Amino acid sequence: MTTLEQMTPVSASAEPHGEAPARLRIAVSRLAKRLKPTAAAASLTTTEVDVLQTVARLGPVRLSQLAVSVGLNPTMLSRVAAKLEDHGLLRRLSDQTDGRVCRVEVTEAGRRLHDGVRNERTDVLSSELDLLSTADRQAVVAALPALERLAERLLERSPTPATPATSTTPATPATPATSTTPATPANSEPAR
Repeated sequence: MTTLEQMTPVSASAEPHGEAPARLRIAVSRLAKRLKPTAAAASLTTTEVDVLQTVARLGPVRLSQLAVSVGLNPTMLSRVAAKLEDHGLLRRLSDQTDGRVCRVEVTEAGRRLHDGVRNERTDVLSSELDLLSTADRQAVVAALPALERLAERLLERSPTPATPATSTTPATPATPATSTTPATPANSEPAR
């Protein structure tokens, strides 16, 4: 297994299709995976925590908009929202102008849980950042604006990866390396 210390630095002018994108994807994935489990989330799945955190961030939000934001199909989202509502973490709101529209918002208990998960994850990351060298900490902080812009661009991107412009084959939907199938309670892990 290759450790971070064994990996060579990639220059800022590295070729976009070289090893830098793969290394970034792996690093981000490893960070996200290690930050997902929290004691504050108790028995909630990672999908349920993600939905709760998205609603807390967006405020009262239409279920259709929430489905797009969290990458779940409407049926799955409806199940997750119902479970969070049963736990007293979300509240459904009806729209007075359009009875077909349903919005959800976090309850006070949902806000407390969201804050607990966020604080726990931030504390873990802060502790680990403190263990890095000064130069590494500064490099991470300097990279944040570019990483934030990259995250925003990826959010705006369509869920199906585009075929590269230099390709000579007809454009067909590409199959991503990781599944975009929404997590279900059966295949979700608890977010402890």
